[in-house]
Amino acid sequence: MERRKFLTAGGLGLAASAVAAPAIAQSNPEVRWRLAASWPKSLDTLYGGCEYFCKRVAEITDNRFQIQPFAAGEIVPGLQVLDAVSNGTVEMGNTALYYYWGKNPAFTFGTSLPFGLNTRQHISWLLWAGGQDMLNDLLREHNAVGVPTGSTGAQMGG
Repeated sequence: MERRKFLTAGGLGLAASAVAAPAIAQSNPEVRWRLAASWPKSLDTLYGGCEYFCKRVAEITDNRFQIQPFAAGEIVPGLQVLDAVSNGTVEMGNTALYYYWGKNPAFTFGTSLPFGLNTRQHISWLLWAGGQDMLNDLLREHNAVGVPTGSTGAQMGG
């Protein structure tokens, strides 16, 4: 008998949440951002990742949050993505932090380095050993926040 009361109450709660969810989603404003990438469109693994990310964000937000990706050179040159995010030209960027070692040599630790950590070690350092917090302390000076999105491993010789 208790089981029926539980199922009835649970069913009503589920029905109420199903009715309330669309009302909440409909009240959210539409947001449109631009993402500048350091990659040309021909790099389907890197630029394609940006396109896939933008598509998924739109899908999971019922197109309320749309991000339009731009390849290197369409808004800014590929090596100026951090500057574009920093000064508000675009809202978001996808780049490799070692491109900006001239601004601060510590940016090189945001990516894999020759003779440095392997991919697993690097991601572990970023996510569970405070590495991302340290990089975000550096990025704060450039009005940016970093989020690790993948690793190509160390690029020997460029």
